[in-house]
This record gives sequence, C-alpha cells and structure tokens, in this order.
Amino acid sequence: MLLENKRIAFGITSSFYAIEKTIPQIKSLIHEGADIIPIMSFNAYNFKDKFQKHIEEIEGVTGKKIIHTIEEAELIGYKVYSDIMVIIPCTGNTIGKLANGIIDTPVLVSAKTNLKSGNNIVIGIATNDGLSLEAENIGKLLKQKNIFFVPFRQDNPITKPCSLLFSSVYIKDTIVKALVGEQMQPVLI
Repeated sequence: MLLENKRIAFGITSSFYAIEKTIPQIKSLIHEGADIIPIMSFNAYNFKDKFQKHIEEIEGVTGKKIIHTIEEAELIGYKVYSDIMVIIPCTGNTIGKLANGIIDTPVLVSAKTNLKSGNNIVIGIATNDGLSLEAENIGKLLKQKNIFFVPFRQDNPITKPCSLLFSSVYIKDTIVKALVGEQMQPVLI
C-alpha cells in the first residue's frame, strides 16, 4: 500500500462539483492505507443544505467528524500529527488567501500549522478565475517551497475560459511524490 501509516490532513473548500469528484479519491487514499483527517472551510461546512450529503459521506468514510472550527484546526500538524496536508478542492478564494498570508478559515489555519511543522501541502485547484483574477496567486504558490499541485487543466475553455480544475486521477500520485518533495509532472495537462 502506497500510503500505509500516512496521516493526511484533508482540507475541503466549497465547490459542489469538485467535492463530488473528491470523495472517491478520499476512499482510494484510505484503501491505500492513509489515515484521513477531514477539515472543511466555513463556507463548505456551514452550507449544510447544499453539502449535508457530502459531509455525512466524508465522515462515514473517514470514521471522523469533520473539523470545522479554527480552534480544532490549529492542532492539525502541531499537536495532532500529520505527514502531509492536501486542500482539495481548493477555491480561488483559498488560493488567494494562502498566497497572501491571510489565515482566517479552518483549512487555512491547518495549512499554516502544517507548513510551520515542515509538512508539504498539496493543492487541487477548483476556481472559475484561475486564468484571470487568481493567476497571480497561483503563480505565487507554484514557486513556493513546500507547496505542490495536483495536475490541472482548463475546466471548460468554451463556456468558462478562465476556469481551472484539478484532475482527480492524479491526486494519489501527487501526494506520494509530494511526500518526498517532488512535484507531479506535467502540472498543466
């Protein structure tokens, strides 16, 4: 098993479509031996009418309650050991805040704590503004030490020409490489 005995802090930000693509990947990571600690942003967790089914499924699959407060998230990577953190799906809002040091959600607090502990962070982009407003912030994170990206592509170049979305089939391989400090290539697919 590729991820046996690896504890992964798994940050989830709001993107209904992308969360649906992420849940099977969480199951795959668990199948590979990973211990998943689920963390959700305020926007994802607090819109229970939209995400309740996903919240229940993630908690059922991981066997853990989702961390959704800043106080709980501060412990992940510090007092609650983790080997790596992933943020999938990672919205443009979260990308912008992380790139500019704004730490004001459970997912971002956990990311900061993991980085301070020397852990790598894996990002799975899910934003409608990746090739416009968020391009600069993505560029900042691409060159940042300890930050790795799941390969991504334009989501729909015809109707959403600025949208970027991670390719879910590369999540596990990106995590395995990031654990040893390597970026999965190619980043742009």
